[in-house]
Amino acid sequence: MGLLDFAKDVGRQLFDTDDEAADSIRQHLEIKLSGIKNLDVKFDDGVATICGDCPNEATRSSALLIAGDVKGVEKIIADDLTFPEPVEEEKERIELYEIVSGDTLGGIAKRFYGKASLYTRIHAANKELIPDPNKIYPGQKIKIPLD
Repeated sequence: MGLLDFAKDVGRQLFDTDDEAADSIRQHLEIKLSGIKNLDVKFDDGVATICGDCPNEATRSSALLIAGDVKGVEKIIADDLTFPEPVEEEKERIELYEIVSGDTLGGIAKRFYGKASLYTRIHAANKELIPDPNKIYPGQKIKIPLD
């Protein structure tokens, strides 16, 4: 997962100029996630490059989605956002899903799990991205837990 594409014109408005972008994205990641050491973010013309040491794969994937949920970010390069190979930890099985117009978390849950009431599972997996399960938007990428 070295390069991810995102919808550049949707997401949280964190910065007004490209000069502010790297610091704003880094601060946003530090607020939303804990445990990433040596976090560094660079930004150039819609491309955010994120480096650092994550405690696990779940934190890494959350960091990518959180950074991609920032308005103005079109691509993320994360080749140097690393984590140690898990010894006893089982790898998280997820599918990335891009919200389309008309989607609800309940509708997505029905499609993936067969029951709309399991939307809480999707919401819990994306709590850093979706504080309110009723507020999702087209172009937003989220994790769908498959286990």
